[in-house]
Amino acid sequence: MHYISFFFLVLCKFLAKLFYRFDQHWYSSHQDDDWKQVKVIIILNHTSLFEPIFLRSIPISLLWQLSKHLTLPAAQETLKRPIVGRILKALVPKCIPISRKYDQSWDDFLDQITNDSILAIMPEGRMKRINGLDKHGKAMDIKRGVVDILSKVEQGNVLFVYSGGLHHVQAPGNRLPRLFKKIKVNFEIIDLEVYKQSFYHLDNSVYQQSIISDLEHRLTFKAP
Repeated sequence: MHYISFFFLVLCKFLAKLFYRFDQHWYSSHQDDDWKQVKVIIILNHTSLFEPIFLRSIPISLLWQLSKHLTLPAAQETLKRPIVGRILKALVPKCIPISRKYDQSWDDFLDQITNDSILAIMPEGRMKRINGLDKHGKAMDIKRGVVDILSKVEQGNVLFVYSGGLHHVQAPGNRLPRLFKKIKVNFEIIDLEVYKQSFYHLDNSVYQQSIISDLEHRLTFKAP
């Protein structure tokens, strides 16, 4: 099954190279071994279902690992969509349906995380519309689920993907993407243990909020 996933991941990478120009920058140095140790992928500034376009910047070696171990929480209504749902399931070996509430479906997702899992999450939990708000007209913010994921993973690297936004490619509600656009994105790889250690001195009551505040700061100042 993972061979099918690997094919579609590589296909996304190839199509992104073919049809889009990338303006990307790194906030960290990175070596081949850093990619091999990626265990969590955090995509900030969730604006479109076309975010697999960022696979253009991911090395083939990591795509191979993703094809076997990538685990992603996805909204139940998204997975039920006839085209988008099938594409997500083809790309992601373990695409776990969740509600948009902090309920049993989220606990079920956390229970499926193993030592081999590579986790990807858009911590805002919903897509930003063109007006800067979500589809209900509410302000975007970071949800606490990302803290649960970071707590489940004890070692490895976290890959931050700071998206410049994809509304000019495909905004929510648009059926077809626009081709030959410039994609702006920044990246950063950090040792997960080092990242979490910066919050260990805090009381449990503020640990969660401090991570959320850090991610909001990263979104504000590191996304292009």
